[in-house]
Amino acid sequence: MKLPFLLTALLAAATLGLAADAKPEPGTFLTEGDARAAGPDYDLQGEFAGDKLGAQVIALGNDTFRVVFHNGGLPGAGWDKSPKIEIEAKREGEKVAFEKEAWKASLTKDLLTGEGGRGKFAMKRVLRQSPTLGAKAPAGSVVLFDGSNCDAFAGGHFDELGRKLLASGSKTKQADFQNYTLHVEFILPFKPLGRGQGRANSGVYMQDRYEVQVLDSFGLKGLNNECGGIYSKTEPSVNMCFPPLVWQSYDIDFTAAKFDGEGKKTKNAVITVKHNNVLIHDKVEITGPTGGGKKEDPTGGAIQLQGHGNPVFYRNVWLVKK
Repeated sequence: MKLPFLLTALLAAATLGLAADAKPEPGTFLTEGDARAAGPDYDLQGEFAGDKLGAQVIALGNDTFRVVFHNGGLPGAGWDKSPKIEIEAKREGEKVAFEKEAWKASLTKDLLTGEGGRGKFAMKRVLRQSPTLGAKAPAGSVVLFDGSNCDAFAGGHFDELGRKLLASGSKTKQADFQNYTLHVEFILPFKPLGRGQGRANSGVYMQDRYEVQVLDSFGLKGLNNECGGIYSKTEPSVNMCFPPLVWQSYDIDFTAAKFDGEGKKTKNAVITVKHNNVLIHDKVEITGPTGGGKKEDPTGGAIQLQGHGNPVFYRNVWLVKK
């Protein structure tokens, strides 16, 4: 490839507001096989559930982990939204021992045992799956990506592993979408050394204006710049992010902003979002474009699957116009 062409391509990507594709940086794993081959951390992280108690174990790289305890059960599955207990620890051999104040816990691959809160506990690993994975597009839907081709997306292309997944970093060629219900499935890489916005960053934009953040926010606080957030504006009511390398879903109901005959906005855009089939935004008004979003006006817009230098992939993308 000649240098002038490469520069032209990079400039074009910047103009579209899309990040140019990047090779996964060291410590980024796209498959369970690769993650396991790198060491035991991937198999130790995950979700655990017991009697009215849930826990999420996050791998932080370099044999370190954080456990987050939720009274009542896991987020979206019993958590009573009381304050969480967070403890960090380092792996020694095949075990991780957490200790903080009255809490003590020992982690192995499929079991988290200890005491704290209401007494002793023993929690088994659980593997949750979104009930809407694989949802079929209803009759009359606009099928944007079904794995057969990337033709609906400008610059769309398959992942390099031959899985026929849609790589992040493109937007639909059709750019007049107004009111619709959107279904999207996505998978995040395992990136234990990543932190904050560097941990599997992407986003799903409504009308190329309003971003629902995509990020590896497993076990985090659930802020407006984390997974499920209306970026920088509204945080999700619950952080429903699953562990990395687990398929997840967004089911989004979107109503465009309204304008009068002179082009003045009379009503904000409204969005309802289910993350892994749990309601995280219920008819929330969006007061204006999120970061990188185009200016509001009466025209519709594209669906953008933001590229942000992270290997995030999508499948089963379709919408039903309202």
